[in-house]
Amino acid sequence: MTFYRRIGKRVFDLGLAVLALLILGPIGLAVGGLVRLKLGTPILFRQQRPGHHGRLFELVKFRTMTDARGPDGKLLPDEERLTPFGHLLRRTSLDELPTLWNVLRGEMSFVGPRPLLVQYLDRYSPEQNRRHDVLPGITGWAQINGRNALSWEQKFDLDVWYVDNISLRTDLMILLKTGAAVLDQRGISADGHVTMPEFMGTQDD
Repeated sequence: MTFYRRIGKRVFDLGLAVLALLILGPIGLAVGGLVRLKLGTPILFRQQRPGHHGRLFELVKFRTMTDARGPDGKLLPDEERLTPFGHLLRRTSLDELPTLWNVLRGEMSFVGPRPLLVQYLDRYSPEQNRRHDVLPGITGWAQINGRNALSWEQKFDLDVWYVDNISLRTDLMILLKTGAAVLDQRGISADGHVTMPEFMGTQDD
């Protein structure tokens, strides 16, 4: 195991997180105020996600959807609860700013496979489950190579490639290309979905 993977990546994450908070802190406060004004409380979206080796942690992001419910009392589908303001936050990735807290806590890295839903854990193949051999990331190899325009299988292949090829050079390249991907704004959502359809497992041929 390389020095960067064992120690350097964590040092890199901490230094970059502190720098990002100093630079982006005022923007985060402004965004939080707008979320409070437009969507009310809570300002933050919190959800359990699987992290390193599948251990659960609480992911923190800015809220982008309302709590609108149907006559049966159940939450409406995501596409009906996502507001234009929330869509803007997602399109610009500003909803991810609170995730810097997860990086500071050592629950996430800047670069790694995205943390997905807990219910997916039992649906991965053994090879796909290797995406949990590293900390999940705010951005990753899949995010700069198609984002949500990819199939789940394509995403997981890219995630596992990253697990096998972690290096400082790779992380720096991914971070630089992430900036371009955010500006480009392609692949934010799969056709007909706010983000991606639910992963139901890979069917063997």
